[in-house]
Amino acid sequence: KNQEVYNNLKRIGKIELPEFEPILGSEKQFFYRNKMEFSFSNSRWLTEKEIQSEEDYSNQNALGFHIPRMWDKILDITKCHLQEDPSNAIRNAIRSFANEHNLPFFNPRHHEGLLRTLMIRTASTGEIMVLVQFFEENLEQRELLLNFLAERFPEITSLQYVINSKANDTLYDQDIKLYKGRDYILEEMEGLRFSINAKSFYQTNSDQAYELYKITRDFAGLTGNELVYDLYTGTGTIAQFVSKKARKVIGVEAVPEAIADAKENAKRNNISNCDFFVGDMKVVFNEAFIATHGKPDVIITDPPRDGMHKDVVEQILKIAPERVVYVSCNSATQARDLALMDEMYKVTRVRPVDMFPQTHHVENVVLLEKR
Repeated sequence: KNQEVYNNLKRIGKIELPEFEPILGSEKQFFYRNKMEFSFSNSRWLTEKEIQSEEDYSNQNALGFHIPRMWDKILDITKCHLQEDPSNAIRNAIRSFANEHNLPFFNPRHHEGLLRTLMIRTASTGEIMVLVQFFEENLEQRELLLNFLAERFPEITSLQYVINSKANDTLYDQDIKLYKGRDYILEEMEGLRFSINAKSFYQTNSDQAYELYKITRDFAGLTGNELVYDLYTGTGTIAQFVSKKARKVIGVEAVPEAIADAKENAKRNNISNCDFFVGDMKVVFNEAFIATHGKPDVIITDPPRDGMHKDVVEQILKIAPERVVYVSCNSATQARDLALMDEMYKVTRVRPVDMFPQTHHVENVVLLEKR
């Protein structure tokens, strides 16, 4: 992973690089994810071993993961090694209960059935969120399953559901209903508490997120006097994490619900030096915005996989802060953006962070300083 980051920055970015600081590995190689999504299907994928066995697989119901390039086939998972218990217990109990009570599993090819997806979120605080996605409303069967879950797993902090009959199973345009508890769970980091709802983006490896944010704060080199802009702030986790070392932090994000969460989190954490604004980054991040809120000394940017829009890069170059800390989940697009900034900025520190053991994905943090 370290070599992949180096190759991308060198071959795509074609920029001068300092010696890399050692990649930060994850102490947990398994059971490190705080969010997992599982799919129901009545078209179970059978492994070679299962096909050759003598067992009866006439029940084709499955709850697990999609088979690559087989969008209608689901591999039934009895033990997932990515999320800590009670994730496995909850998933297995739902499957058994649904089979015992003849609750129809979704058929992705014909778009019929009741049970569609299951999302489980856990937090280092011990709080748990469970969201069941139903394809159609069936009050009796829906309440049968949700009441079972509430009684069997009283430790669930947030039990929610959604009725989604559209072609895809994405949640972001859906009306999610709270069935029991509250509609969010709390994550904690250095005494700060962050609410996470069903649609919130939050780093899926909580332990490594803490390490990533510490590196980001260290690279920013804050003394307490700086005005910091946190671009693509999400729910404001990085902004609030660095706020005690800054004079003021301005967070900008395109998703209104995320900004609402950011403001609520700042209030919960008694942070008064963070302001959050919603808008498309390439539109809202302009001269008028800078004139209103001030010229930043440091910019922290943590864009999605596509990297920063060229207009955002151009605006950063116009503002010309002393330091830019670029956090990336895709070092290829990061390298492209660094090349655009190379004339004005020199890369002085680089540290990859392994957020996702057992996968090829890697985060990378870069410090740019004015030449």
